[in-house]
Amino acid sequence: MSSKVAVIAIGGNSLIKDKQHQTVADQYQAAKETCAHIAAMIKNGWNVVIGHGNGPQVGFILRRSELAAHELHEIPLDVCGADSQGAIGYALQQNLYNYFRELGIQKQVATIVTQVEVSRDDPAFQNPTKPIGSFMDSAQAERRRQEGWSVVEDAGRGWRRVVASPLPMRIVEEAVIKQLIAAGVIVIAVGGGGIPVVADEAGNLKGIAAVIDKDYASSLLASSINADLFIISTAVEKVALNFGKPDQQWLDQLTLAQAKTYLAEGGHFAKGSMAPKIQAVVNFLERGGKEAIITNPENLERALAGETGTHITK
Repeated sequence: MSSKVAVIAIGGNSLIKDKQHQTVADQYQAAKETCAHIAAMIKNGWNVVIGHGNGPQVGFILRRSELAAHELHEIPLDVCGADSQGAIGYALQQNLYNYFRELGIQKQVATIVTQVEVSRDDPAFQNPTKPIGSFMDSAQAERRRQEGWSVVEDAGRGWRRVVASPLPMRIVEEAVIKQLIAAGVIVIAVGGGGIPVVADEAGNLKGIAAVIDKDYASSLLASSINADLFIISTAVEKVALNFGKPDQQWLDQLTLAQAKTYLAEGGHFAKGSMAPKIQAVVNFLERGGKEAIITNPENLERALAGETGTHITK
């Protein structure tokens, strides 16, 4: 591989800007804006592998499935993940194709429907915490519980299904992804953290109802392919300590040791948003990665030039 390889994990804001812009056309437009920055990066010589979130999209697929349940079969969660990988991959690869034509980049783009193996013994399965799907009344919730779902009451707004968020152990299609990168193909993979699968005693795989953190999966992918750089594209230009508080402090640089200290102290990074991103970076650096950047899509080129973003190194 002659050119440098970067894995970029794009967040939900790269696909859905706000509640008013959720249609397929809106998502395509948001993907187009993010792809403009990724295409510029590729024109500057980077080989790129793209991971992405799929939380809202899977929610929409589940909701459609619920609303149509009186007439059609329901869609299992692992299949919802596969569906979203295809649809989001399509939007990204078409936008990149068009930018490549415009910029004179001789590259191909391919989306890999990616399975990610998790352990059926992962402690997360004992304590499912990830809410998915629509709100239910108590009668619906009880019926679903009988069917094997874990359901919890959500702040007086009704009941919701919760699923486990196990840690990714292995990217099943890793070899294919490596072959494509070696051939200079821009790859979209581990969409939504990958489709969670477990292996039986014989090593055969089976889908399981769970949600894998997309930053953890993208971090594992970055390590697996020995990426030169791991980028997490999110809603903020830089990482901050005490985000949103009077003593908020933006960070330009972080060492691995500092990142681990801040995580261990707790309270610096929000549990549901920035903490897992910092942990994903820590995982990448501890597995031998050199550098990671956290920034927003519109500042991608400037961050690569060292002008902004939070740069985290060994």
